[in-house]
Amino acid sequence: MKTEGTTQTHISPPFRGMGGIIHIAAWGILFGLPFFFTGRESQVLTVTSYLRSVIVPLSFMMVFYVNYFLLVNRYLFSRHGWKFFLSNVALIASAIILVHLLMQLLPPPEIPHPHRSERELKDVIGFFTVNAMLYALVAGLSVAIKMTSGWYQIESMRRELEKSRAEAELQNLKSQLNPHFLFNMLNNANVLIKKNPEEASRVLFKLEDMLRYQINDSAKEQVLLSSEIHFLNDFLNLEKVRRDKFEYVISKEGDISEVWLPPLLFIPFVENAVKHNVDSENSSYVYLGFKVWDKQLEFQCINSKPKIALRKNEVGGLGLKNIKRRLELLFPERYTLEIEESEISYTVYLHLIL
Repeated sequence: MKTEGTTQTHISPPFRGMGGIIHIAAWGILFGLPFFFTGRESQVLTVTSYLRSVIVPLSFMMVFYVNYFLLVNRYLFSRHGWKFFLSNVALIASAIILVHLLMQLLPPPEIPHPHRSERELKDVIGFFTVNAMLYALVAGLSVAIKMTSGWYQIESMRRELEKSRAEAELQNLKSQLNPHFLFNMLNNANVLIKKNPEEASRVLFKLEDMLRYQINDSAKEQVLLSSEIHFLNDFLNLEKVRRDKFEYVISKEGDISEVWLPPLLFIPFVENAVKHNVDSENSSYVYLGFKVWDKQLEFQCINSKPKIALRKNEVGGLGLKNIKRRLELLFPERYTLEIEESEISYTVYLHLIL
């Protein structure tokens, strides 16, 4: 059984939960590579050779997180692309120069590369060009991950806001339905008091139970189908007392004992059936059928039509408009509503996937 509660949106920071584990794992693999692969400089991993191996990854980390935490938020999200570009040019140049200086501070490798003085300038240009491209890729990766993370957070907020809006709309629809139903019930009670005060006294106790159910259970998110059927039976029984030539039947098929669904889902159809089958000269009826199987529910409401219709028998009224909207919110793409009208009857067929 579900209960209503206040839904709060919690958006995790970049380093909380699975996101933090991914960051740590990625950098852990990058900084752990020297332990599995020896470079050309030495066959044995020493403290000095390891430091030479991690200087570049450390600079990658600097470029990545300066973009991730500062530049993307400050410039890219605020649509200052040129500031973002210039900031990255300065950041990448600083990282390359810093790496170069740190490499110079460390002892030279044990197996230096052959000296090629005739290609020194070309090698320097190539070194800066290749590294600049690598740092640009790192910055681009940071932007992509940040954008994806930002999109995910915005999408999560959008879904939460949509859910809150739908819940608020459902509550508004319920608040519109309740006075409408109460108005009809009080009219029925008024007719009974004038017609038969003793009978009215007995029926008013049943009306009290019905109103208690409506007030208390309609505030719940879901109720038992058996409770809904009992409520409909009391409603139709009250109508039968008020009208001499009125009959009703409620049939049930399948196991309804453990079926939960939103409250007051069927009463607008039944109200409409009662409203449009009043016939002072001839008998009238309402037939309700419930069939449950394989997490599906079929509801059928058939009412007779008076031979002389005072008004067109059609789906209308505040209650039925509300129920259509409620179905869209509660059972999106999981319901079918069909309405048929003949010369003698009016039928509503509702199929729900629970």
